[in-house]
Amino acid sequence: MARASLRKTYGKALSRTKENLVEAFHALVEDKLAMSGLIILVVFVLMGLIGPFFIPPPTPSPNIYAPPSLQHPFGTDFQGEDIFAKIVYGTTSMLIIAFVTGIFITIIAVLLGSIAGYLGGYVDNVIMGLADILLAIPQLPLFLILAVLVKFLDIVSLALLISALSWPTAARAFRSQFLSLKERDFVEASRLLGFNSLEIIVYDLIPNILPYILINVVLNAVYAIYIVTSLAYLGIIPFESNNWGIMLYQAWAFGTIYNKRTFMYIMAPIGAIVFLQLGLLLFSRALEVIFNPRVRTGE
Repeated sequence: MARASLRKTYGKALSRTKENLVEAFHALVEDKLAMSGLIILVVFVLMGLIGPFFIPPPTPSPNIYAPPSLQHPFGTDFQGEDIFAKIVYGTTSMLIIAFVTGIFITIIAVLLGSIAGYLGGYVDNVIMGLADILLAIPQLPLFLILAVLVKFLDIVSLALLISALSWPTAARAFRSQFLSLKERDFVEASRLLGFNSLEIIVYDLIPNILPYILINVVLNAVYAIYIVTSLAYLGIIPFESNNWGIMLYQAWAFGTIYNKRTFMYIMAPIGAIVFLQLGLLLFSRALEVIFNPRVRTGE
């Protein structure tokens, strides 16, 4: 009898899950902005993953500043290297640094935001006080100073530095979520059952904001692209010449913006940066459509 009841309950839950997934899929397809972001992001991911298998790496040639053509869709640069190939080969590293940094920022923000929101009191004051100090300091000049002092050997070290200074805004948002959730009945029930604060945060609170966490990863990835591109453009961090920020720096340094014949040299990395960030922002909307019933129903 108990098994039959359990099967019936499980069947109803599975049916509701399927209905919600179908509803989310239809809402996603009907939302043109969300679908646009998903398509843009898929294009960049495919370009970074399989592009290098079909497009030869950029190599110097005598054909410098060649205009766009079938052989060179975006033309060539001052070394005769194919600009489109540089965009393709720079996509992989940009996606990695964006999402690694986005994940690191979100982890720190969730950790500190949950502790501040759930424990409150002195702990909350200390964490939010530190957040206020970091928010009061202009971010880009601070990164410029630290980038000069710290030698970056890999993407992880750069992502860790950016994350260590970029968590306050997200942490404040997560703190407000935890302040609201900790007053719910299911949290009080966990307390009465003897669960400690860490168990309540990990097993009760965080699962309830998992969609919000995923959206924050994407939004923090957008911010990471801005910071990394800025630092690379200013020549502060070492990157290969395929990095889009380095491409911008080289294009500007060689005065290509003033030459119509070489205009694509500077517009190609700008376009890649803009479209990738736009794709990520619209993709965050797609996640909201999937996870938030109110967005799906238009409430």
